[in-house]
Amino acid sequence: MPELIEADVGPAARHRPRADTALATVPAGAPVSRVWAALGTAGVLQDLYAHDAHDTHDDRSARGGTAGAPDPARLAGLIRAVDARGDNGVTLSVLVQAASALPVLAACAPGTGPVRQALDAALSGTSTVALAATDGAAAGSDLAGLGTQVTIGADGLLLTGGKRWITTACGADWLLVLARHRPGRHFTSFTWVLVPATAPGVRVRPADTDLLTGSGTGHVELDGVRLPRDHVVGRPGRGMAVFAQHMGTERLAGALWAVALTSRVLADTKERLTRRHVDGRPLWEHDAVRQRYAGCLVQVRQLRALCESLGERVAHRQDLAAAALLKSAAGLVADPVLAACAQMQGADGFARGGAQRIRGEAGVFGIGGGVTELVLGAVADHADTVLTELRS
Repeated sequence: MPELIEADVGPAARHRPRADTALATVPAGAPVSRVWAALGTAGVLQDLYAHDAHDTHDDRSARGGTAGAPDPARLAGLIRAVDARGDNGVTLSVLVQAASALPVLAACAPGTGPVRQALDAALSGTSTVALAATDGAAAGSDLAGLGTQVTIGADGLLLTGGKRWITTACGADWLLVLARHRPGRHFTSFTWVLVPATAPGVRVRPADTDLLTGSGTGHVELDGVRLPRDHVVGRPGRGMAVFAQHMGTERLAGALWAVALTSRVLADTKERLTRRHVDGRPLWEHDAVRQRYAGCLVQVRQLRALCESLGERVAHRQDLAAAALLKSAAGLVADPVLAACAQMQGADGFARGGAQRIRGEAGVFGIGGGVTELVLGAVADHADTVLTELRS
């Protein structure tokens, strides 16, 4: 898979991906705001959307194509570079912003106004955006049942409701809120609203969890938040359609992260297996260990091949069936591979930040963006198409 565009930073780093170069001087343990700022300053975030980030909505509509679609290869390079830092919470925050919030903003931003300003600031790394879709009034997968409401009046917007388990909520400058503007579960009943995190009536509290702490995940309360009409993102009634259009990007990004994370843990596990000895032999030389490890390698390599073969279809052709395949595959690969690594590492896996904790945090692959079992139902819905492709 091609790397990110190289930065001219001298002979030592000329052949490194730009994302790696941008993050090289960011200290370990830095918060996501600093990581995001470094990526923005280096132009990495802008490069994801270089083909349409500064076009107006009308410009993109006139020329056709998918608005707000990132380059899959650059997205992969970004995720690899952030994951290499080993802070899964920060990686989750960067992923959701880059692959969910930015595509929605890029697809809907007019030439001027607060939505354009928020997009430009996020791309430059000077502000962060939390995608606030999961609702306090419904199960996470039941977006059509959300209870957050926006009243669109002649004199502005009135927003009331609550959002739960929102990544980046605790440090975001903007909240991209999915709300209903009329009753019912029809997909035209929902609208995106851009909410300043400091607006009166907005309250954010951290989620009660010890996992993925760097993600800034929190719960958001919206108590009579009043905003000008130009804080509507896109056209009223298009919220769910825009979200569905770009849901595949987050699923692609999740699969790319699953590859990066499992590869990193597998590399660490192999190094440990070569150092630990049983009966005078390194664990790595025992056939049972090698076979189990090799099985993990095969699974991860298959997942990467799936990402490479489907990435363009998901990002630029909005192929939701392909996105469902990627999402399901990531959920089915990550947990068994990380479980095997945690067991092969033995007691070391229980160390602070060790494989057992990583496995717990990686549970997000089976839940975030759709529970694996539900997404497998979507794969089954497209069984005939998949079978035709397999037999062609």
